[in-house]
Amino acid sequence: MKKIKIPLLLAFATGTQIMYAQKKDSVEGSTHELEGVVITASKIRESLLKSSASVKVLSEKDIRNTPSNSFYDALENVQGLQMITPSLGFKVINARGFTNTTNVRFAQLVNGMDIASPHIGSAIANSLGPNDLDIEKVEVLPGMASALYGMNTMNGLANLITKNPFTSQGLSIRQNTALTHLSNENSKAQLFTETSFRYAKAISTKFAFKINGSILQGSDWIASDYSDLNPDANKSLNLLGADNPAYDAVNSYGNESSNRKIITLGGKKYVVARTGYLEKDLADNILKNIKADAGLYYKFNQKSMISYTYRFSSLDNIYQRANRFKLQDYFTQQHGLQFENPSITARIYLNNESTGKSYNLRSMGENIDRNFKTDANWYSDFTKGYNTAIGSGTSVIDALKQARQFADNGRYQPGTEAYNAVLKQLQDVNNWDIGAALRVKQSFLHSEVQVNLTEQYLSKLKDYGINILIGADNRTYFIMPDGNYFINPKSSDAFENYTYSKTGGFVSVTKKLFQEKLSLQGILRVDKSDYFKAKLNPRFSAVYTPISRQSFRTSFQQGYRFPSIFEAFSNVNSGGVKRVGGLSVMSNGIFENAYLDTSIKAFQAQVLSDINGGMAQSAAIEKNKGLLKKNPYTYLTPEKVKTLEFGYKGLFLDKSLFIDANVYFSHYQGFIAQTNMNVPNTSNEAEIPVALYDNTKQTKYRMYTNSKTAVNAYGYSLGATYIFAKGYTAKANATFSKLKNIENQDGLEDGFNTPDWMVNFSITKENILKNTDVGLVYRWQNSFYWQSFLANGQVGAYTNIDTQIAHRLPKINASVKIGATNLLNHYYTSFIGAPSVGGIYYTTIIYNL
Repeated sequence: MKKIKIPLLLAFATGTQIMYAQKKDSVEGSTHELEGVVITASKIRESLLKSSASVKVLSEKDIRNTPSNSFYDALENVQGLQMITPSLGFKVINARGFTNTTNVRFAQLVNGMDIASPHIGSAIANSLGPNDLDIEKVEVLPGMASALYGMNTMNGLANLITKNPFTSQGLSIRQNTALTHLSNENSKAQLFTETSFRYAKAISTKFAFKINGSILQGSDWIASDYSDLNPDANKSLNLLGADNPAYDAVNSYGNESSNRKIITLGGKKYVVARTGYLEKDLADNILKNIKADAGLYYKFNQKSMISYTYRFSSLDNIYQRANRFKLQDYFTQQHGLQFENPSITARIYLNNESTGKSYNLRSMGENIDRNFKTDANWYSDFTKGYNTAIGSGTSVIDALKQARQFADNGRYQPGTEAYNAVLKQLQDVNNWDIGAALRVKQSFLHSEVQVNLTEQYLSKLKDYGINILIGADNRTYFIMPDGNYFINPKSSDAFENYTYSKTGGFVSVTKKLFQEKLSLQGILRVDKSDYFKAKLNPRFSAVYTPISRQSFRTSFQQGYRFPSIFEAFSNVNSGGVKRVGGLSVMSNGIFENAYLDTSIKAFQAQVLSDINGGMAQSAAIEKNKGLLKKNPYTYLTPEKVKTLEFGYKGLFLDKSLFIDANVYFSHYQGFIAQTNMNVPNTSNEAEIPVALYDNTKQTKYRMYTNSKTAVNAYGYSLGATYIFAKGYTAKANATFSKLKNIENQDGLEDGFNTPDWMVNFSITKENILKNTDVGLVYRWQNSFYWQSFLANGQVGAYTNIDTQIAHRLPKINASVKIGATNLLNHYYTSFIGAPSVGGIYYTTIIYNL
């Protein structure tokens, strides 16, 4: 762990921002927030206290007082949320377990519009979202929201709600400057800057517009985990640790399974890997995000408005799926049209992405090596080098090291002109067998409408305490094959565009009883996706409010998730392994003829051990062929989850104390996951074991399929907010998450990837001195096991302290905030393979023109 004393001089900056009037320091003003109105939980305006879902709110006041470097970073402190950091510019939020670096089970909306990147299937953090000047609040649903929102909400959603240009007008500029990478063994201290602006104007009572933008630049966190992922490859020869010739470091690429070979040296069988390159040598750590959005708003009357918004983002950072990628000139955009009145909400939006000059770090590492020397030539030279060293009386361990030096002689060295030239060349080769380019251009068109029948058309039902809401939506993906990532499986032209669609609809009925103390709600949703039968997503809930400031709730719901386009249609050649989508149209015949890669590796390892023990190869293969297991998996079906939840919200002590508690139980079936399987290049049963011992006589696949494991998970969280009379606000929350009763475990289920405990505590004081506010946040989570295709292992527990002091300058309408996240600069990783995250020491100056 690295520590650093807090710098006395932090980064400084200047800028301008219109500051809106701040609420007076009073219990009354603060508690009004706790009794606020939310719209995300039920798609209609309702009391936060009486909502039937476990909705959490990051309010405007929370955002103003957060010591986090941005409102998005502050989401990590929201009750029930987990955040991981694949990159300084790419943070992933999740709730209730099964976290991964491409979280397709948790949706991220801006004013109700999904900002997911089409081929990734989820948002790239807040790269396409609002900047800190335009955000009003964030409403979060931790847990399933499938009944109202449909796909991609099995674990919840976050709705980022922006400011209204009619009520929040003016020009705002915000400058944030920070120091990062202090006491980092891989980097000197680096400068981080973000310049943002917002301008909004109401031309009349009917028409308004706004425009926002920001430029973020800095240096990304560096991934430098060099633990060996293949430590036992040569265990039978007692070659361990640094002596292992099959060494495969977590953040080194080009030495993975497809870059290893069993070779005979001195009568013994050795597993030897190519050398590979470190991540820090394959990708610069340049971080950049340029984004802007504009909106036009027209009011037909005080209750009806139509709006058009456009937003775009260009970014450079690191992204992770099964491999890590350098996103470079990655461009995303969204066009959105929305109509709203008390009865009808309708929206249609188009999301588009282009991956620019992005590339795969693993493919880059292995193909730089192969560009220098083919595998056949390299292993031949390795053998020559070994034999020469042994012939001169060198020990086996030293001979293996000298053999690598001999085979690597003339290899491209990071930082040289030759290395940089081949790195640039391979970035433009869109075939991962020989290059590394990620060249994807995808889009989706989403349309939806909901009608509150009771508000206008069946208004008499209000007299009976009944509310009826109906809605329908459609999402169509337009898939443009690039020949490497996607192909057209149905057309004779593999590059012909095709579509993938999902349509759904719901009916929601709410009935209030016993003088509105009891509210019962039933929702029935039906979703139909191409290639799959229709699925029902019901939800039933009850909210009991014995007195106005306390409510108890319970709900039961069922949800499905249909495969993303990558899970369904991918067709990627990646390092000798072909990653194929799980639809039958993509993978017909593979599942039926494949053997599990895990069993093949076990088989090969035991045969190798027996050969090194003196047994003939043919005899060793015959002896161990029983270890080979035929693939039991088949074509994709939707994931399914059922959840039972109980919750409570209450205000006490004259509305100064707010309590929020919930507990849930979930049952998951059919996780969509990947598994490696190989098809022998023979159908002769007698020849199959021989083929599966020889990597050149089998075709390797990584297939999307469904786990056979049924998983039960449960958890609970408790949050409290206490508002003191003199402007202090204290908040605390704790979240517990746990797997229970894993049935028919096959190892294919998604990793739970969630700590048992996450704890947050914060305290803020407004006007501790005149016009001066302070805040502090403490965050802790315990150690947990991480499971992914890149790497598995134990993630260490970590503690963070964030703090800030803000001072307002009313005479010049300015404010200055100085703060730090990870104040003590204790470097930590949030998952295996992740970069090490250190402290950020920042200054933000805002000024009113």
